[in-house]
Amino acid sequence: MSADFSTLAAQIRSLSAALAALEPAAASIGVASPAGEEWHQLLTHKLAPQATGEPPVVAAVVGGTNIGKSAIFNQLAGENASAVSPLAAGTKHPVCLAPPNLADSAKLAPLFEGFRLQAWGDAADALGESSDDLLFWRESASLPPRLLLLDTPDVDSDAKVNWRRADIVRQTADVLVAVVTQQKYNDAAVKKFFRHAAEADKAVVLVFNQVDLALDRDVWPEWTDVFCRETGTQPVLACVVPYDRRAALSQGLKFYAIGRDGRAFADAPLDLRRELTELRYDELKLRTLRGALAQVLDPATGVERYVNQVRSAARGFAAARQALGEAHRVTTSWPALPAGVLVAEIQRWWDERRGEWSRAIHGFYRGVGRTVLKPIQALWSGGAGGEVDPLADYRAREQVVMIEGVSRLLDELERLAEVGNDILRPRLKALLGGTARAEYLRRIQTAYAALPPIDDDFRGQIGRRLEQFVKDYPRAATTLRSLDTAAAFARPAITVSLALTGIFLPAGDVLGQTIVHVAGQTAGEIATAVVITGGGEAAVGATGAGLKHTAGQLFRGLQNEHAAKRATQLTEIFERELLGDLMKELSRGEAIGSGAEIRAVSDALAKLRAGSSAK
Repeated sequence: MSADFSTLAAQIRSLSAALAALEPAAASIGVASPAGEEWHQLLTHKLAPQATGEPPVVAAVVGGTNIGKSAIFNQLAGENASAVSPLAAGTKHPVCLAPPNLADSAKLAPLFEGFRLQAWGDAADALGESSDDLLFWRESASLPPRLLLLDTPDVDSDAKVNWRRADIVRQTADVLVAVVTQQKYNDAAVKKFFRHAAEADKAVVLVFNQVDLALDRDVWPEWTDVFCRETGTQPVLACVVPYDRRAALSQGLKFYAIGRDGRAFADAPLDLRRELTELRYDELKLRTLRGALAQVLDPATGVERYVNQVRSAARGFAAARQALGEAHRVTTSWPALPAGVLVAEIQRWWDERRGEWSRAIHGFYRGVGRTVLKPIQALWSGGAGGEVDPLADYRAREQVVMIEGVSRLLDELERLAEVGNDILRPRLKALLGGTARAEYLRRIQTAYAALPPIDDDFRGQIGRRLEQFVKDYPRAATTLRSLDTAAAFARPAITVSLALTGIFLPAGDVLGQTIVHVAGQTAGEIATAVVITGGGEAAVGATGAGLKHTAGQLFRGLQNEHAAKRATQLTEIFERELLGDLMKELSRGEAIGSGAEIRAVSDALAKLRAGSSAK
């Protein structure tokens, strides 16, 4: 096998394998299989099966109805292999003669994709009716080791199934022995068949059968011209066969070369069988493979068109995913986490960094302080209506936002179900059918109720922010630790003092809003809260107004980050409970347009195109 053929064969195998991997992914986003297209059939029936080892040359006798194809086939085979029938459409299934080294169904089957192979026991086997696409085969010792010889169904039969079988043979064959007659050379169906052959650059041996050597000599040049011009065929050999029924039955037909234009009649008959056996096989295979490959590589009708269809479908999935993503994203302003709850988290972080003795003292008196300050909590909440739990109030406001968000989302999804693209509309209509709203709201509320107000992830964020704050303002941290240690000694007096004076704390700043929640603080703890929240006067005056401003920014930033996190969590709940796997499906569909499968096809296509243009 030549180096050129070996390189081309390897590239063809790569493309075939890449396409086989892409097709299931493409089908999942609605791109139909290209199996019925000419380029795909050439790749399946011709290129891929013959891109291995040293493939045989497949010579097929083809033509229209009742023109003596089987007699020509028998002449080339050197035996009465195929039944010769005077009736139209006699051969209904292709038959194949194989040399001994290829007479194995395992070797033949890959070459004839689309057919079910059966052993050929009788000349009449191929005449039987069957809805299955059968190919009968048997061994022939008279054929050279790389030549397979086929007889085929009529290309212009009334039975359309014969057309399909003849087309598969045409796509598979390297050499077409085109048998025509005075009546059939200009037939529309015959010319269409051979136009496809010319487009794939098939090698064609043109045989005018059943001629009168004396009367037709002046007209067969015209027949040749019309046939070649209207089909685009450039035969490697053209010949005429005189009408002789007795010779047809006894393999005594004579073939006379007439030149490619039909004007060079040779008086001595030629041995067409020998001409076929002496073909330069590797050159012929390269020619036919490249001819078929030209259609595969055609940007307008070949594999590139299929790849573009896949990419277009993937873009549709991307547009659907984007539209759905925008629809279900929470855009409502989320309520801020109550300042007291956030301060409690900050104090927890501070408490973990106290010494063991200080932590024990402060923990005990914080509990005492909360008991002492319980009456103040009632006054702070207005006296009437009982105590207001800021966390419960926050959760109630969150629920309002959540219900509003679900309602807007469902409204938007119903709009997209009417005006969205072809990918989104049917999926959303299926999603929103029945009593969808009530069920979705119930599931979303259940999922929301399971969310803690502050999770470990956000606690970690608080810790990282505070660590950075301490790093940026070490002097403030040192002062606060000193105050906190000193305050541990004075804890009983401070707790009582807060009980007497806490009610007069200013209610207009952040510290005033949170002091009841953190009742029982020491002076050091109050200083910490003041610095962190930026409320009141600077507890650590040496750090200046810049520290207080930065601390206030830190506190508000944490509140904003918490609000953004909660909005993201609700968006995720919407996606999980309402949209189910739809977003994942759309993302997968979008990814196919740039995934490994389509990249592999594009790479194989580029290599084949480069190799083809370099020849």
